[in-house]
Amino acid sequence: MAATVLPLAWPAMVRTDGSIYLGLQSVTYSSDASRDLATALSQALVAAPGSAITEIEPLPHAPRLQDLLDDAPLDVMVHDGFEFWGHEMPDPDGELAASLERASEAVVPTVRLGSVDAAYWCRIGNRTHLRWVMPDDEEPLLDALARLHAARELGLGDGTKYVGAFRAHGLVVPVWDLAPDAGRPGVAAAASVEEPAAAFRRRLDEALATDAPLTGAERRSRAGLLSRQVTLR
Repeated sequence: MAATVLPLAWPAMVRTDGSIYLGLQSVTYSSDASRDLATALSQALVAAPGSAITEIEPLPHAPRLQDLLDDAPLDVMVHDGFEFWGHEMPDPDGELAASLERASEAVVPTVRLGSVDAAYWCRIGNRTHLRWVMPDDEEPLLDALARLHAARELGLGDGTKYVGAFRAHGLVVPVWDLAPDAGRPGVAAAASVEEPAAAFRRRLDEALATDAPLTGAERRSRAGLLSRQVTLR
């Protein structure tokens, strides 16, 4: 099982029932995140139940994560906190309990949308956003977003605004500011974004299917979108 982060940023841990948790956010040991994750998984597979993989030693020719996993869709589950870590590991100094408390205090309230793939409503302070991991190839996606921006179709409805994108491992993650939700709970607030997100995906697919050269206005839009991208490393 993959998790965003594990106690003390461990690369992996093996619970007492033998199930393995792989930490996607941990210390970087090489220039290849996929190889680091595969190495952590390989070490966890031979570790004893109830143990943690606290560091790894990736080899230059070690397999990458995609070499070890079946090519199947991920079953994503969003938790309200990090209690899924469990309390099965020895913790004589209380470090794990403190790590759990710190991690849960820093959680961004998040709801996964059901109308489209890999889109997440989240609340940061008093503001709400939509973060959407796009599976499309980067260059055609940027062209399509530029076409929509030039046509003033890049928003998700009244009161929303496209603010930029994260870029990581070849994937683009557009981000929108959403309309104020008047303090509604996360699930209810996220539900109001379902239909606008589905409509946007249809507009985006149409733009992706267009192979005409970008117009001058669309090229300027593309340059503006690129200036609002942040690459995560």
